[in-house]
Amino acid sequence: MHKALVTGANRGIGKAIAAALVREGIEVLVGARHLAAGEEAAAEIGAHAVHLDLTDPEACDRALDGVTVLVNNAGVLWDGNVFDDMDRFETTMDVSLHGPYSLIRAALPAMKEARYGRVVNVSSGWGSFTEGLGGGGAYGVGKAAMNALTVIADRDTPDFIKINAMCPGWVRTRMGGAAATRTPEEAADTAVWLATLPADGPSGGFFRDRKPVSW
Repeated sequence: MHKALVTGANRGIGKAIAAALVREGIEVLVGARHLAAGEEAAAEIGAHAVHLDLTDPEACDRALDGVTVLVNNAGVLWDGNVFDDMDRFETTMDVSLHGPYSLIRAALPAMKEARYGRVVNVSSGWGSFTEGLGGGGAYGVGKAAMNALTVIADRDTPDFIKINAMCPGWVRTRMGGAAATRTPEEAADTAVWLATLPADGPSGGFFRDRKPVSW
């Protein structure tokens, strides 16, 4: 049985991804900044919870013990100008780039030992240069950086480790709002597909609805 970690999985898209992976027969860790919220979500879907602060590299190392499936789902979004608040900029980069980098790096030993690894970076069309780098504050910068990390991480890891990014679309979550057009379960589909790819599946790509999209 493979072991998966989904970050930001106590609600929304992350919780839907975690629940779907449980149904696939995978042991799932619900990564959450607030452990009590993670434990509540994990109990509901049949997973386990782990406290995870993406600004703490040591916490990332502890969370990745034996993990061969990693879904970097956690995200932050603030309104305003990218230069309004340095702390928010740094937090955005921690969640979108530095944290995922630390988690991928910490997961590599187990993935190499198993000769199997799947990494899914939950990005956004707002991180695409083709689609205009949208979102408030540093959101687009963070997701564009995540996309770049996806390409380079795929280049610098063995072929049996598949690393991809995906855009979930506009989703009815606390971040997306009530007017959004997709449910978390619909948004989770592509992430779950990428997290369970066969040996001949794609790697180093960017996907929406299981189809390639432009960087």
